[in-house]
Amino acid sequence: MVFKRRDKRSFLRVLWELIYPKGGWARAFHYVKHRVRRLPDPPHRIARGVFAGVLTSFTPFFGMHFVTAALISKAIQGNIIASIMATFFGNPITFPFIAVSSLKLGHWILGTTFDETSQHYLMGSFGGAWNDLKHNFKAIFTDATAHWDRLHSFYDEVFLPYLVGGLILGPIAGIICYYLSVPVISAYKNRRKGRLKAKLVEIREKKAAKKADDADK
Repeated sequence: MVFKRRDKRSFLRVLWELIYPKGGWARAFHYVKHRVRRLPDPPHRIARGVFAGVLTSFTPFFGMHFVTAALISKAIQGNIIASIMATFFGNPITFPFIAVSSLKLGHWILGTTFDETSQHYLMGSFGGAWNDLKHNFKAIFTDATAHWDRLHSFYDEVFLPYLVGGLILGPIAGIICYYLSVPVISAYKNRRKGRLKAKLVEIREKKAAKKADDADK
């Protein structure tokens, strides 16, 4: 196949590169920034995509961020590719800050508190909900009894507060990134357009000079 990787990656390597990309996060950030600026769309449409991707990074729809960002971007007529790439805003470095701030704000708005006596760690709550889902799926085909306690706990203590807080912080962060993106992308496209125009003029001048030399001969 034409697009098949030459070096086959193991499953563990794929997982590791999701946490720490090849070349480091700084290189990955510059790569995403470069690709977003070069997208063939007006700056405001690309910036809308960035808004959608950043907003989505504050939602608890883990595993569906690409789809969610694309749908939001389509709804606001943004660049879908930019929205998917902008979900990079949520990464292993920023997620702890995003999660803690969204949870705290969500609990404050809802007037609730996170029960640390039953769930000592955030990942423990996710793990408990996942275990309930697996158990309940198996219960469909066996005589086992479905359990919903940890799922209810996850929804009340994590998912709902996270969603409420994220839907407030996400748009704020998205708007900031939108207004930062528009002038940066515009300046980049103008510089690139100027370089291409200068290159075209140079090519025309070379052709004209060649024709003049041929005429003299």
